[in-house]
Amino acid sequence: MGASSVLNVTFYGVRGSTPCSSDANRRYGGNTSCVVIESPEQDPIVLDLGTGLRFFGMTVPCDQPFRGTALVSHLHWDHVQGVPFFTPMLCEGAQLNVYGPRQEDCTLTEAVKAFIQPPYFPVGIEELAGEFNFFEVENDVFQVGDATVTAAPIPHRGPTVGYRIESQGVVIVYISDHQQPGPEATEVSAEVRALCADADLLIHDAQYDPEEYLLRSDWGHCTSDYAVEVAGQSGVKRLALFHHDPSHDDDRVDELLMQARQHKAGSALQEILAASEGLTLSFEADPLR
Repeated sequence: MGASSVLNVTFYGVRGSTPCSSDANRRYGGNTSCVVIESPEQDPIVLDLGTGLRFFGMTVPCDQPFRGTALVSHLHWDHVQGVPFFTPMLCEGAQLNVYGPRQEDCTLTEAVKAFIQPPYFPVGIEELAGEFNFFEVENDVFQVGDATVTAAPIPHRGPTVGYRIESQGVVIVYISDHQQPGPEATEVSAEVRALCADADLLIHDAQYDPEEYLLRSDWGHCTSDYAVEVAGQSGVKRLALFHHDPSHDDDRVDELLMQARQHKAGSALQEILAASEGLTLSFEADPLR
């Protein structure tokens, strides 16, 4: 029997739409989407590059060039704003491989370069010392170190994908933005269920309560109850509510978490939590599992 190790999932940004900071959301945090998967002897896998990326960068040792992979769900600002502020990429020899959805009118590389350049930012991305490599995905399976990654389209505004990461016997699924089919919807597409099937952890959009969803039903997001439906119908073990609305203070996130836990009654879902900045979830990794 091989020795097990630990795979860590750390949340550096959990908000959607725009960063927000106030005493009222201090517990859950105000940075936008960024989650990092780390395990021994493997380069980190970064899920989205929102403003939380800067804080991950502050934890990266500076004694050797950074190596890592980013899995970007889509190119809305709240998922890519952190790129030019990720200080490890200011160092010679640093390398970040960026996977993201195929765009409709340009390449992924062109799209990213378009917003990291004057007048939107003082310098272009090519002027940063580190090397960025871009790879377009849609319905694809590929290797990142010892991890097998599956990318699949997710309903949202514009090209968007979700990711399934299988590493050392642990399955993590990331669906940051997900258009709920309707206000009373409980159906989950077969494609989404397949992506999430039997995951140890599902990180999922939970931006709205039912009343908010009615006012924003075509904005590309879902309720916390629908996130529970996705998890429950897919055999997920743990659900992390994610992409909190910037108008929701800590107490409101607590309320949505409580509602989600009530909604899960009768499902096999073992745990529901609300993602917060600085939270690390650890999993026993065993390749023989």
